[in-house]
Amino acid sequence: MKINTRFNLLSLLAFAFVFSQSIAAKTNYYKCITDRGTVFSQFPCGSNATEHKIKQTNVAFSDPNSNHVKTLNELERQQIVRNLNSTIRSKQHSLDILSRDRDRAEFNQQQRLKRILSDSETKRITKDIKKKLKAINKRYLRDVKKVEKQIEKLEKKLKRYK
Repeated sequence: MKINTRFNLLSLLAFAFVFSQSIAAKTNYYKCITDRGTVFSQFPCGSNATEHKIKQTNVAFSDPNSNHVKTLNELERQQIVRNLNSTIRSKQHSLDILSRDRDRAEFNQQQRLKRILSDSETKRITKDIKKKLKAINKRYLRDVKKVEKQIEKLEKKLKRYK
């Protein structure tokens, strides 16, 4: 029994020694730049291999007894604020797009009026164009009001989180 215990102890020490040596040996790596890209290896990979050392930075570990709920809540709040800001920016962009679409539709209607040659058609087409312009503006104002209401809601939410 003593021999078996002694053997286990020696094998454990030998394993610990080999393991510690392998960890210490892995602090260097080689960087080789080839025509196909950059290769990183623990062994030199060619004449142009450059040796680099792995450096351990001083990482500040937090106290295991500290409460991480506050940190997580703060991170979640920051994420919500970031998402709200991006959504507001997106809605502002959609307002710009609505404005451009309205301007384009109005321009198309005005171009239609310029193409008319006879006076009888001019009166009829002018009435139709005014009707369509009124519909375009009505739809634009409805869409703008809807988007502005959404932006207002988002800004209220954002104020709560700031």
